[in-house]
Parts: sequence; C-alpha cells; structure tokens
Amino acid sequence: MRSSAARAAATRTSPAAVAEPFVTVLVLAAGGSRRFGAPKQLLPYGGATLLDHAIGVARASGADQVVVALGGAVDRVRAEVALDGVDVAVNPRFGEGCSSSIAAAMDAVNPRCDVLVLLLGDQPGVTPQTVRSLVAGRGGAALAVCRYADGRGHPFAFGRESFAGLRALHGDKAVWKLLERAGDAVAEVAVPGPVPRDVGTPEDYAAVLAGS
Repeated sequence: MRSSAARAAATRTSPAAVAEPFVTVLVLAAGGSRRFGAPKQLLPYGGATLLDHAIGVARASGADQVVVALGGAVDRVRAEVALDGVDVAVNPRFGEGCSSSIAAAMDAVNPRCDVLVLLLGDQPGVTPQTVRSLVAGRGGAALAVCRYADGRGHPFAFGRESFAGLRALHGDKAVWKLLERAGDAVAEVAVPGPVPRDVGTPEDYAAVLAGS
C-alpha cells in the first residue's frame, strides 16, 4: 500500500519488498438513495461531494488500485465526481443491494490483487489510517473487520482466497452473513472510537455535518 515510486525503490533495495501485498479498495457507491430522496453520492461534503471524500480516503490509504461501484444517478456522478485514476464498475442491478455491486465490481479488480478492502461511499468517518490499520492487522486472515468500541464495522478486508465467494454473493446483508458463517476465522482489528455513522437519511447527514 505504497506509491508506485516507493515500491519500485524498495524493490531495488530490499528483496522483502516483493512480499508487499497488492491492495485494492472497492468503494461501494451504487445505491439509489431511496431512503434519502436524493443522490447521496453528490451531497456536499468537505468542499466536494460525499463520494469525492470516500475516493480521497481510498487514495490516501496508499491502495494500489481504487475501484468505484456506481449505479444510481450514474450519469450525474460521472459528471460531478472526480474519477480520474479510478476504475469504475457500473452495476445495472444496484437495486438488489451491495452484494450485487460487489459481484459486478470483481471483474474490475486487478488480477494481481491480494487484498480487497470494501469501503462504504456514505461513511465519511472512516479515515485512511483505518484502512491502513485494517490491512496491516489482518495477519493473513481470509476475512478481517474493524472492531470499534461498540462493535464490528466497515471497512472489511478480504484475502484472495475469498474472492470467489464475493463473486457469488446475492441478497440483502450478504457480506455480513458471509462473516457470520466464517465465525472465529474472521480477524478483528481494533480501531479506536465508535462505528462511524453512515449517511442513510437526512438526519444522518445533518449529524455527520455537525460532527456527531
């Protein structure tokens, strides 16, 4: 999870650099925002949009690749969000939930990817350090989650051996069900503070803007 220049320099000086995992961050931003009533991806946040912020977090984490899953309001999002340097996967079945977006985006994931991080596009409290800590703390586990003070939460990380299962996901809350089935095999990485609020309603958005 370093810049390409840093990785190239490390490769010249240290054989251990070859073991550095290739990390892809998949930003899930395909929802139709039915509960909110307007495209959440385009809500003003931090001087740009909510989705711009999520993409910025992914970039700043040091990920080798950033993929964004789009669906609802896709034409407006393409026109208003800075997607340069990002691989876009469009999910025409976005109304079927996040699992359909994950499955649709897997073809855009670089074949060299060792670790796939799922990052919600509407959870601005997640920081680049959260992503870095998750990847560093997974310890080679096939599945890893953040353990906040009040429970498990996004982002999640999946090793290559889990990719086939991600492609096969369908239905509501499918990722959470996958974690439940994995049981004790899921690694929990401690992250300080409560689970960051996701923006599902106008009230959530107001609370996020107010910093609560």
